[in-house]
Amino acid sequence: MQVASRMEAITPFYVMELLARAKQLEAQGRDIIHMEIGEPDFTTPQPIIDAGVAYIKAGHVKYTPAAGLPELRQKIADYYWQRYRVTVPIQRIFITPGATGAFLLALGVSLNSGDEVLLSDPCYPCNENFIHLFDAKVKHVPVYADTAYQLSADLLQQHWQALTRAILIASPSNPTGTIIQAAELEKCIHFVNTRQGLLYSDEIYHGLEYEPGVTSALAFSDQVFVINSFSKYFGMTGWRVGWLIVPEAYSPATEKLAQNIFISTCSQSQYAALAAFDEQTLAELEKRRQDFSLKRDFLYAHLLRLGFNIPVKPAGAFYIYADCSQFSNDSQQFAQQLLETEGLAVTPGKDFGYNEHEKYLRFAYTGSMENISAGMQRLERFISSKQTS
Repeated sequence: MQVASRMEAITPFYVMELLARAKQLEAQGRDIIHMEIGEPDFTTPQPIIDAGVAYIKAGHVKYTPAAGLPELRQKIADYYWQRYRVTVPIQRIFITPGATGAFLLALGVSLNSGDEVLLSDPCYPCNENFIHLFDAKVKHVPVYADTAYQLSADLLQQHWQALTRAILIASPSNPTGTIIQAAELEKCIHFVNTRQGLLYSDEIYHGLEYEPGVTSALAFSDQVFVINSFSKYFGMTGWRVGWLIVPEAYSPATEKLAQNIFISTCSQSQYAALAAFDEQTLAELEKRRQDFSLKRDFLYAHLLRLGFNIPVKPAGAFYIYADCSQFSNDSQQFAQQLLETEGLAVTPGKDFGYNEHEKYLRFAYTGSMENISAGMQRLERFISSKQTS
């Protein structure tokens, strides 16, 4: 039996190994504080749960159109007008099994074998693996504090080559939590369009922003692919439902591909998501956003106090990507020792690219303020023990 050669380019998600060890320690009775996984401890908002349960109880859990429920696609279109003042015909909106499904559709209908895609480094690791799955190539572009760890038009000018076909911008980003300013995003879109390229805009953390400046790529062009999800801002991680917005020319191909690889997104999740845009739900989500903002400020201040270097304060998502080089030149080893000795789980930079990854740790502020505070006490104790040993 031979595994497909394309799998050689697919890297593992290293944090899952750390999570497995954390779960093993918990099974042994250890108290573990989790700051490694980006999943909020909030439950799904009650109106969404109620809508999903009501649909299941009705007993008509059937396939939906491959592109998704028309009424949900319309609600998303309305949401883009209300939030961004952007008009999106529902024919360009596709409901997908999470943002993962959206990426598979977007890349599947637009990339050819050998095409090159520019990614910022650091970046979310699965995005690179999606590209490899379609036999396309990735070029990592190192990004630093001067561009808020985002791609810029100047960087695109430097790195765009003959085989370059597309770029992927994630804003707010994972792992850095930074955003690309609207003017720079517009410049990047103009650059790509002049070269007849493609732009994928990962907007799954939209709604979870704590500073002004976040806008959709659709505000500047209808020739972009926008990936979004109900998992993050809307708190529906396990429901596995997201959406993709494509340029009009790609709509027929996208629907054909969705018919073949998904048939349809989980119907109860789609009916539940209809309630995500209700006034009561949005009011609850705003409270949660404010809660995340307080947690960000608390964690940011404590990490700086302990000696971590964070040149750019995160403006969104729920992560802080902190330079730990004052304490260690091996963040993987640092994270493993921190887990074993103090029971605090964080993610080493190895998961997020090649650009000085050994210097960085990602902290997720998705737990309670009480747990985050306790985690900082454990981290301080761990650092003190290293300095005195």
